[in-house]
Amino acid sequence: MSSRNVLVVLYDGVQSLDVTGPVEVFAAAARFPGRSPYEIRTVSPGGTPVRTSSGLTLVPDGDLAAARPGRGTTLLVPGGRYTADFEPRLTDWLRAHGGGAERLVSVCTGGLLLAEAGLLAGRRATTHWYACEQMARDYPDVAVEPDPIYVRDGPVSTSAGVTAGIDLALALVEEDHGPEVALTIARHLVVFLRRPGNQAQFSAQLAAQTARREPLRDVQQWITEHPDGDLGVEALAARARLSPRHFARAFRAETGVTPGRYVERVRVEHARRLLEDSRQGVAQISRACGYGTPEALRRAFIRTLGQPPAEYRRRFGP
Repeated sequence: MSSRNVLVVLYDGVQSLDVTGPVEVFAAAARFPGRSPYEIRTVSPGGTPVRTSSGLTLVPDGDLAAARPGRGTTLLVPGGRYTADFEPRLTDWLRAHGGGAERLVSVCTGGLLLAEAGLLAGRRATTHWYACEQMARDYPDVAVEPDPIYVRDGPVSTSAGVTAGIDLALALVEEDHGPEVALTIARHLVVFLRRPGNQAQFSAQLAAQTARREPLRDVQQWITEHPDGDLGVEALAARARLSPRHFARAFRAETGVTPGRYVERVRVEHARRLLEDSRQGVAQISRACGYGTPEALRRAFIRTLGQPPAEYRRRFGP
């Protein structure tokens, strides 16, 4: 059964985009003839207006205390600046009634609220990258996955920071209404229906630290601009004017990853974009990304994304 009601929890300090991003996705489904629209309702403790972390004021439809999510309801819990304060009325309500929803969804640090209410115990989950360590430390019964942009574990779905909530909402709409509807909504919102849940929260450049020393920063930039070049340790070390051994140690110390791992991330990311946005053949893409053969690209894709290039293109290509 598809969940057709969306209940959104609001509270002071909530991140406005955590709320409006997914809500815009769900609301857009009403534009499709013959499709059941989502009935979206917002609630807050006491039913009072809330001030978001950016200063906007949101006026809820009703009082949290009177809400009872049940069959056919997707309960959406956004994150916010004051999530760590754990408003007792909110966590007590989640503990008592959150498990009754057909689908339980969190955006960003909203996952901490679910964990505090005991709703993530024994489940896989994610949250904004800066809160993953806190979640793992404070809730050892939660299997925290810090890398994916969203994680779905049965009826419970958790997403990474802010805009990842849009990706998760699109995945839920696709589940309810099919890929064509989800893709049309994504295009209308000018976002990409491209990101699978296991895609990293960061691009290769953001996932690694930026090197402090200029020669190493220049090498990072060179790798990004020349994925099809000779990116072996010896060639990169020569560009940095260091010995290969010294370069490998310095690169890992300053970026947090080995040169080989960084190169693979950049090359896979470049290949992913070509698969998404072009109709080039896999062999041509392999060469453009520095992989000598399609098989080498395939192995790298499986290691990084858990699926081969052909499957990735089938799901996210043009």
